[in-house]
Amino acid sequence: MTKVDSIILGIETSCDETAVAVVKNGHEILSNVVASQIESHKRFGGVVPEIASRHHVEQITVVLEEALRQADVTLQDIDAIAVTEGPGLVGALLIGVNAAKAVAFAHGIPLVGVHHIAGHIYANRLITEMKFPLLSLVVSGGHTELVYMEKHGSFEVIGETRDDAAGEAYDKVARTLSLPYPGGPHIDRLAHEGQPVLGLPRAWLEPDSYDFSFSGLKSAVINAVHNAKQRGEVIAPEDLAASFQDSVIDVLVTKTVKAAAEYGVKQVLLAGGVAANKGLRNRLQEAFSPMQNIELVIPPLSLCTDNAAMIAAAGTILYSQGKRANLALNANPGLDLEC
Repeated sequence: MTKVDSIILGIETSCDETAVAVVKNGHEILSNVVASQIESHKRFGGVVPEIASRHHVEQITVVLEEALRQADVTLQDIDAIAVTEGPGLVGALLIGVNAAKAVAFAHGIPLVGVHHIAGHIYANRLITEMKFPLLSLVVSGGHTELVYMEKHGSFEVIGETRDDAAGEAYDKVARTLSLPYPGGPHIDRLAHEGQPVLGLPRAWLEPDSYDFSFSGLKSAVINAVHNAKQRGEVIAPEDLAASFQDSVIDVLVTKTVKAAAEYGVKQVLLAGGVAANKGLRNRLQEAFSPMQNIELVIPPLSLCTDNAAMIAAAGTILYSQGKRANLALNANPGLDLEC
């Protein structure tokens, strides 16, 4: 029997990117358009929710039309619309959800609600087929999690952050060093110019825990800078960045390797905005290269940050499983991945 192609339109507006994509069969990107708001938020040193929402209102129709144009399809060709329903900024989420509902209603297209983190995980399916059981290390501005999957659509969070997410810690340390927003890429760049000579802490927590904690590390960096100023000393920014990044990556990689072995996974996926971090990517490759029985999958930079192709990829699975949302679908900023 010949397989019938599915074409899914993805919409992502959980934070400060207005994104629409068209994906065929869950892995072939026909278009992936992203309108970033970084320049608007840079002056404030972080995302301002009200400004983000206003930009989404201005951009959503333009980005939607451009995604359809690049994919060379019309709404009549779309099998379903997948939209991020949460988690994220509630005002930003509402723009995408309402746009998706309006198009779905007007054109009689099925609607699917997608968890933002599930989208980041499924960004990897745009690169290669997923092999179960698998483990995903999700590292972003708001999330740091280890997620175990036995099959499509099944998520078990075996480790998560107890306080600051890794990306959040990066941004706060960057502000301490007076680096521009977003701070992560600047810390990563500086880290490669310095040496990890400062003895910064690593929060391993309980011996059997896969949870993460970066609040203490962030405070240690801030204290180191303040204490040095009081003593009239200067800490080289590149050495501080290298020491901070070494501490973060050491914990992330060590716990991921341990969990992968314990759960007997076939694949380890890297996901989330911090997946673009060069130091993390290199260290994971070094750690997993001797493990012939575990495949490490790292998405290209374009699929690490928020985009709609990942939402369409995750939505394809939900659509194939017969899952549908109705027009009562609403933004859910606290949506649980395991539900």
